[in-house]
Amino acid sequence: MNVADKVIKSAFESDEVFQKTLSAVIKEDLNLTAVDFAKKANIPPSTLYKILSGNRDPNIKTLRQIVKTIRDIKESDSGEFIAVIAARSVLDNIVETKKKIGGRLVTIREYSAISMEDAIISAVNAERDGAKALVCAPIVGPTVEKILNIPVTTIAPKNSLIDAIERAIKKME
Repeated sequence: MNVADKVIKSAFESDEVFQKTLSAVIKEDLNLTAVDFAKKANIPPSTLYKILSGNRDPNIKTLRQIVKTIRDIKESDSGEFIAVIAARSVLDNIVETKKKIGGRLVTIREYSAISMEDAIISAVNAERDGAKALVCAPIVGPTVEKILNIPVTTIAPKNSLIDAIERAIKKME
């Protein structure tokens, strides 16, 4: 579930859950202060503080603006990305988090997995998160190709990871 959906869901649970969820999303997921978020959302900071403290319920227009801003921030943060599913030891060798290939700047997002089940779940989560392609181990590749709607490439033993990412970018075109 993405962070905007978490905020929407929490609004239907209770005022307290909504306040806690919105506060956590602003601070932890968006890495913003309440004032910075209020500016981006075009909401007076005092209004946001009242909502976060429970002194005011947001009207529907304000709630829409909060959710729209969260979505806009998360989309601009994520952009196009390729998901890489591998063991933590492989992921620790990734030095670039962005790669420019063929004039396209693509973010590389890591998904750690220690089992086949973890890899399959991570693949589904990566697609839900908006991955444009997926790079994974050869043993899990054929399975996730059957359930995903994005290109899947596998890590080959030699110049593996970067070669696989480059192949994924080419498949995206």
